[in-house]
Amino acid sequence: MSEQDNLHKADGNEENKALENTSIENVEATTEEVAEETTESQETQKESTDDDVINEIDDSNAEDAEDEGTSDRHNIEDKDYSEMSLDALVIELEKLVENQKIQAIKKHVEAIKNEFNEKFNALVEEKKLEFLDQGGNEIDFHYTIPVKRSFNDVYKEYRQKIKAHFKSLEKGLKDNLSTRLQIIEDIKALTDLDETMNTKYKQFKELQDQWKAAGSIPRDKYNNAWNSYHFNVERFYDLLHLDRDLRDKDFEHNLEKKTKIIERAEELAKEENNNRAFRELQALHKMWKEELGPVAREHREPIWDRFKEATKIINDKRQEYYNHLDSLYEKNLEFKHGIIAIIEEKTNDPGNSHKDWQKKIKEVEMLREEFFKAGKVPLKVNEATWTKFKVAVREFNHKKNSYYKSLKKDQYDNLDKKLELIKIAEANKDSDDFEATTQLMKKIQGDWKKIGHVPRKDSDKIWKKFRAACNHYFDRIHAKKNEASAEEEKAYTEKEAFLKTVTETKLSGEQKADLAIIKDYIAKWKTIGRVPGNKRKIESDFNKALDTLFGALDMNKNEVEMMKFENKLQDLSSAKDQRALENEYNFIRQKISEINGEINQLENNLLFFKHPDEKNPLVKSVFDNIKKHTESLKIWKAKLKKIKVMENAKAKAEAEEKAATEAAEQETETE
Repeated sequence: MSEQDNLHKADGNEENKALENTSIENVEATTEEVAEETTESQETQKESTDDDVINEIDDSNAEDAEDEGTSDRHNIEDKDYSEMSLDALVIELEKLVENQKIQAIKKHVEAIKNEFNEKFNALVEEKKLEFLDQGGNEIDFHYTIPVKRSFNDVYKEYRQKIKAHFKSLEKGLKDNLSTRLQIIEDIKALTDLDETMNTKYKQFKELQDQWKAAGSIPRDKYNNAWNSYHFNVERFYDLLHLDRDLRDKDFEHNLEKKTKIIERAEELAKEENNNRAFRELQALHKMWKEELGPVAREHREPIWDRFKEATKIINDKRQEYYNHLDSLYEKNLEFKHGIIAIIEEKTNDPGNSHKDWQKKIKEVEMLREEFFKAGKVPLKVNEATWTKFKVAVREFNHKKNSYYKSLKKDQYDNLDKKLELIKIAEANKDSDDFEATTQLMKKIQGDWKKIGHVPRKDSDKIWKKFRAACNHYFDRIHAKKNEASAEEEKAYTEKEAFLKTVTETKLSGEQKADLAIIKDYIAKWKTIGRVPGNKRKIESDFNKALDTLFGALDMNKNEVEMMKFENKLQDLSSAKDQRALENEYNFIRQKISEINGEINQLENNLLFFKHPDEKNPLVKSVFDNIKKHTESLKIWKAKLKKIKVMENAKAKAEAEEKAATEAAEQETETE
């Protein structure tokens, strides 16, 4: 049976005698003695679950009574901080410290602090292991990150605020306690006053109002002070021969209010939100205890038992909810054990190449994130689970670091090889033998890609050095190509003037004479020579001018197309880029292949018609397209033939030139 029950059922006369001789200074001690005596008398009785719940409610109300701001803790959302990253935890702590009452956030702040420290310490352990595996001395190890400093700053702000709050609260709590103890003494003294009943009753009511307005008191004094107050209030009613009407009126008022509280508690028993129901139940207990006086003696035990029964129902539902959470936590525990087992499997995986380890590192990082997101586990195994997880990750990192440590020798060998390539690149970056040096530069670039990894601290530095030397060389080539020779500039000036003549030409209308003029223009254009690379647009301008002249002639389009193509080939063959002619050849072959494909597709489409009739618009369209593509194919094949002839002639000329050079060299050697 609880202390509150005992006080409701205590023998009035014996307790009255004990309290009548108690001074203001020792009223608190006397109240505690009465409670102890009552508890001792019930030691042989087993305490029930509902008594434990009422004690829990009383303790919570005592906390709120010390500082009304703490009641706001019930309105702060409970979050699973285990799912949050270090950055997210700092942000959450900042929100609490800035936006909530400082005295209401203790539970959340401590949970965030514990989660942050666990995750940060695990990270420090990993970094320390890497440091030691790389040959560092433990005494030299130090690791911190900006998010740690941010957390420390916010937590320090919280500690300063909470300290300042309780410092300002402390004196007021003590003063309020003294006031309340004095009120208890004054209520006790009413029975000895030589006054009328009405006067005593009026003074009693004034003392009750003073009690309600007395303010917060220390939480550890709350229950004793309230029990002593209630005891003396009931004593006032029970031991004095008050006017029966006044007493009965108070009793009826209190009975009505307490009955409504019970009815509300019974309604809360049907509430689906168990936490909200329990919080309101706590408020109802506070009203019962702090705002209402006694009822007639015959009603005291029945209504208290009824209130306790409603309390028990709400708590049973709440306990069922927590049991469900326990089941969920068990599932989370099973899931986390599964993650740990997978990490251990990855650690023992025989794959031992850089590619294998990179894959495993990514997988374990994902598993770590899943572990943190998995939610809470039963409190009794939380620390053991966390330790097991840290050990698994530590073993993985140790094996990973051992593997990469064994690669260091190879990486330093690779570094030496790449440094040699840098020497070659820097030695040749200013060479003017572009033909030989270009091949060399391309070769060392290929070699660089094949060599493999170097130590991370050197990787970026040597790459920048190698790239700078190569870029310097190739930038010189590009600059050289863009330099216009005097001869090319002269050719450009002549072509610019000649182009003006071509664009201003007015044909006579005589096809033969006009065609002769156009052919003469083409021949003259070819004789002028090559222009600078950055001014080759003039070639396309000339072709556009030819298109205009050919358009005025009534000539076969295929013939015109081939004449224009011959001019284009002449331009390609004289270009500095040796691949220009080859690219054109490949383009034509691709075009022929595409047209053949189009024709095949169109011919396949005709197979859908059993008896194709060319009068059918759809069929006619297919035949027209086949004819159009066939004509186009002839032109492209003719172009291919032309370019083959030119390539053969070019190859023959190069072979003759080479043979002549070799013969001259042999003749020189004979001499």
